[in-house]
Amino acid sequence: MAVAKKKIIVVGCGPGAESYITPAAKAAVRKADVLIVSRRLMEYFPEVAAERIDSGVDIEGTLDTIAARRDAGRQVVLLATGDPGIASLAQPVIRRFGRENCEVIPGISSIQVAFAKLGLDWQDARIISAHSSDPEESADDLRPAGKIAVLGGREGSLRWAAGMIPKLGKGRRVFLCEELTLPDERFSEVSADELIRIPVSARAIILIIRGELLK
Repeated sequence: MAVAKKKIIVVGCGPGAESYITPAAKAAVRKADVLIVSRRLMEYFPEVAAERIDSGVDIEGTLDTIAARRDAGRQVVLLATGDPGIASLAQPVIRRFGRENCEVIPGISSIQVAFAKLGLDWQDARIISAHSSDPEESADDLRPAGKIAVLGGREGSLRWAAGMIPKLGKGRRVFLCEELTLPDERFSEVSADELIRIPVSARAIILIIRGELLK
């Protein structure tokens, strides 16, 4: 008898604090036979007695593991930090298994929290990932944007942003957001020069905002 394969559930776990995990996310996790998690999320949902597998850095290996567990008829749930639609393992999972075989539960992203701190909408923001390497966007690409959010988390991302800011023209204000929603949250306005001297958290976002938008 063929084993029925269940949809892979991708769950957004919010920016960090448990209070930002949605009830829909918690309900989806309770269905899991297998949880695919990063080390950062490994201790989440201790009440769920599912096999826990570290997503690690070997994406192809992780996808093969998901395939094997799914082929065995087990319910696989992938935990994503923030929202699965932003810089997430959800994208390679959906490419591998197909949209029709995946269910995505959205989460609150750190981008949303960062802009909420300023009372700004973010529908027209340029979102750039500098988490693993320097972005390819040039100053000419970014200069028209009034709102830029850079996903950082490494010293190189801060150096990249510090070098880019003067090229965008005068009147930009810069905000460094770290550990949002967590007890050691830090949110401060900084200069480009200060960015390269600040020890960076692994959970960092740099907002570069045209000044008149904050009046």
